[in-house]
Amino acid sequence: MSSHRVAGAAVAAIVAAVLLLAGCAATGTRGAVVQEDDDFGTAEVYAVQEGDLEPAPDERAATVWDLFVRVVTPAFAASSMSEYRAGDDVDSDTLAYVHRADDPEYWVLAANLAFADDQDLLLSTLIHEYGHILSLGVADADPDVASCDTLELSEGCLAPDSLLLAFDERFWLPYGSDAPTPDDDDPDAAAAFYAAHEEDFVSDYAATNVVEDFAESFMTFVLEDRPEDSSPVAEKLLFFWDVPEYVEIRDRIRAEFSLT
Repeated sequence: MSSHRVAGAAVAAIVAAVLLLAGCAATGTRGAVVQEDDDFGTAEVYAVQEGDLEPAPDERAATVWDLFVRVVTPAFAASSMSEYRAGDDVDSDTLAYVHRADDPEYWVLAANLAFADDQDLLLSTLIHEYGHILSLGVADADPDVASCDTLELSEGCLAPDSLLLAFDERFWLPYGSDAPTPDDDDPDAAAAFYAAHEEDFVSDYAATNVVEDFAESFMTFVLEDRPEDSSPVAEKLLFFWDVPEYVEIRDRIRAEFSLT
């Protein structure tokens, strides 16, 4: 599971501006099934049918979903998303996460509605999650490889030509055994690694592991101007600028949200 989190101090600042929704009933606010969720306590679960949600969600859940669809495009949502999970836990530091569905060709999005009122934070979070989707598809991380000769993730074995593997070899391999493992999500280990290499990362969360570093760097690539320096962070952002497909995605997102 690939997620986007905020540090405790940031949570406290955001919480002050958030109005919580009423507690969900067992059947959800609009008849959605309510399931236990490791990050949010519980979540209302909506099936994605050709890009639309079944059953219809309430306004806040719908707003987050609609924003996500604008980030990934309606065509992608219709063809590649199978489920949307809406949690509401102001005490959780998880903003959103994505993971593959039981059918690995499809994806599940989960979002914490407690942070939905902060539109800038929400947009950056959803772009981060899109970075995971772009880099962890079946063509990039094969779940059916018996023996992995590249980098093994929970999603599967990275393909030799995958961008995430290229990112790992260029920016993470030099750390050797000092770096957190690709599936490590220990916040203490991430904090210590970030403290030792702060100049290498766009955020403290990026130091969690290579998967989160890729997504955080992709998010920054989309939201910020092309760097003109030669810092370690600039090198990571320029990595994306060298991929025409990603530049097209950046241009589309920025145009969609009037970021240009």
